[in-house]
Amino acid sequence: MALEELSEAVQKGKAKIVKELVNQELEKGTPVDVILNDGLIAAMGVVGEKFKLNQIYVPEMLVAARAMSKGLSIIEPLMTETGVKPVGTVVIGTVKGDLHDIGKNLVAMMMKGIGATVYDLGVDVADAQFVEKAEEVNADIVCLSALLTTTMPAIEDVIKEFEKAGVRDKYRIMIGGAPVNQAFADQIGADVYTSNAADAAENAKEFLTKKYA
Repeated sequence: MALEELSEAVQKGKAKIVKELVNQELEKGTPVDVILNDGLIAAMGVVGEKFKLNQIYVPEMLVAARAMSKGLSIIEPLMTETGVKPVGTVVIGTVKGDLHDIGKNLVAMMMKGIGATVYDLGVDVADAQFVEKAEEVNADIVCLSALLTTTMPAIEDVIKEFEKAGVRDKYRIMIGGAPVNQAFADQIGADVYTSNAADAAENAKEFLTKKYA
């Protein structure tokens, strides 16, 4: 029941209550992986589904994701100690020349919401930086965001940088952003295009589950 209460608090974006409930669960001795899976990840699954059904919108999703992040910040240090492994590793950033970050931040939080370790490089990220970070952390997925038609070509530049480094096949490259579409993804050789954060997280979860099955 308490974990359902935690899930409900995440869904409603009640960050303060989420922190209190996570601490209560830890004090009770609830295993970290149970809090993560049955409380936080379960909640974000519901949020993603509601978003896809147009029952909630981006503002509500952002608030829920932030609440989830507050809970996650408490248990993240304990996950390593207790041997709870992340489902995979994601590197994300907004491409060079683009300073937009709301969509990128939401995808990053939703990726954390499926249990992935996320390295957020921020905005205006140089092509080579994506490659360097992906190699450094042994990433599974690289997420590229562009919110302007003028910065869309930078997504292709990043993919070419991976090719030039000879490591393109090591990573699943996912792209998104307002002007981006499936045709563009096909044209530049991206692995996945998704139109929203919920779909991005779902696609990543399916991929990582199969990869590490």
